[in-house]
Amino acid sequence: MGIRILHLSDIHLGSGQGYGRFNPQTGINTRVEDFYRALETAIDQALALPVDVVLFTGDAFPDATPPPWIQELFARQFLRLTTAEIPVVMLVGNHDQYKQGEGGASLSIYRALNVPGVIVGESLATYTLTTPNGPLQIVTLPWITHSMLLTKPETQGLSMEQINQLLLTRLREALEGEILHLDANIPAILAAHLMVDQAILGAERFLSPGKTFTVPLSLLAQPCFRYVALGHVHRHQVLYQEPPVVYAGSIERVDFGEENEAKGYVLVEIEPTETRWQFCPLPTRPMHTIQVDLTQAKDPQTKLLDAVKKAPITDAIVRVIYRIRADQVTQINERELREVLATAHYVALQPEIVTEQPRKRVTNVDLSQVLDPMTVLAQYVDEMEHLKPLKKDLLLAAQALLQGTEPDWSATPATEQLPLQLGEITPVSKR
Repeated sequence: MGIRILHLSDIHLGSGQGYGRFNPQTGINTRVEDFYRALETAIDQALALPVDVVLFTGDAFPDATPPPWIQELFARQFLRLTTAEIPVVMLVGNHDQYKQGEGGASLSIYRALNVPGVIVGESLATYTLTTPNGPLQIVTLPWITHSMLLTKPETQGLSMEQINQLLLTRLREALEGEILHLDANIPAILAAHLMVDQAILGAERFLSPGKTFTVPLSLLAQPCFRYVALGHVHRHQVLYQEPPVVYAGSIERVDFGEENEAKGYVLVEIEPTETRWQFCPLPTRPMHTIQVDLTQAKDPQTKLLDAVKKAPITDAIVRVIYRIRADQVTQINERELREVLATAHYVALQPEIVTEQPRKRVTNVDLSQVLDPMTVLAQYVDEMEHLKPLKKDLLLAAQALLQGTEPDWSATPATEQLPLQLGEITPVSKR
C-alpha cells in the first residue's frame, strides 16, 4: 500500500450566511451548517480509510478574524484527526492572513500551541513526515505577499508589473533552493496556495482583494514532485498530469458563480512507481438559477410560475431572474410566486424591468466633419428640448472646462443663470 493523502482546500467556514436562515434547533445559520457538514464528511472519510496525511491547502475562513464559535467548529473536526494520530498540514491561504500577511494568520494559533501532529505552513519550507506507509516530504508554499520575498527598498519606485516580475524571480530562486535539499529517496509533494496562470477562475476573483499574483504552471510542475496540491481556486481542476497538478476546489458553493461546480476533496495514493488520485464529490446544497423573459408574455404570472414549477428547487438556494416591462409589473403576484417556491431553502427574486422607450440620438451631428467639441455640444443641446433653456450656461461652462478656467457667469444675465426654480431642486442628503 502506498502513502494515502486526503487533499482538501478552501473550507471558508462561515461563508454564505446571506443564503441561509437561522436554525432554531442549533442556533446556527443553515449555511454554516452546510459548510460544516461538508468538512465533517471529508474528515469522516479520512478516518474511515484511514489516510496517512490530511493536507489542507488554505482558506479556512472568509477572513483572518472569524468569531470564536466558527473557530471552534473548525478545530473540532481537526481535533478528530490529531486524536487518531493522523498528521495534518495546514497551509496559510490569502483569507487566513491578517491584512495580507502584515499581522499573522488565523491558523497561527495551532503553531503557537504546538498542537501535536499539526504543521502550519506559514512560509516556504520543507517538512518530512513519518507515516505508517513510509516517509513523505512536503514543501509548503503559502499565499505569497511582497513582504515574504522582497524588502521595501527593493520595491521602491517600481511599477506593479516590475514588482511582480521581481517577486517571481525570487520565488523561483527560493523554490529551487528547497528542491536542491530534497531527499531523492523520499517521495515529495508540493502544497501551494496561489493562482496558476492556466487555472479557470471562479468566485475567488471577487473574493481576493487587489490584483492577484499569478505563477506560471512550469514553476510548479517539477519532476521532483509526485503530486502538487493546490488551493485558492474554487473550481476543481487538473492543470497537469505528470506530475498531477491539482486544485481540490472548495468544499461548498460560496455563491452563484459556483452554481454548476462539483465540490469535494481529492484522495491521493503515492506508490513507489506511480501516483494515483481521484476526486471525491461531497453532498453539497444545490444552487439553481431560473431565468425567464416575460416581456412578450400575454400572461407573465402564468409563464413565470410554469418556469418555477419545472425547476429542481427543493432544498436548493434559488434565484429567479425575470425580465419584465414596466407596464407588466402589476401583473406579477409575488406572494403567489413565493408560495410556489416554498420548498426551496432560500429564494432571491431579481426582476429586471425593461424600458422600451428608445434613447433619442442626435441626428444632425456629422462627427466625420465636426471636430470642434463646442459645436458638437451646441448641436446636441439643440436636439434636446429640455436642455435648450440651459444652452448658454452649458456652453459657458464647457468653454471654461476646456480652457481650465472658472466660468465667467457675469457674461450671462442673472435671469438666465438660474433657469430652474428653487422648488424644482431636490436636496441631496449627506452620507
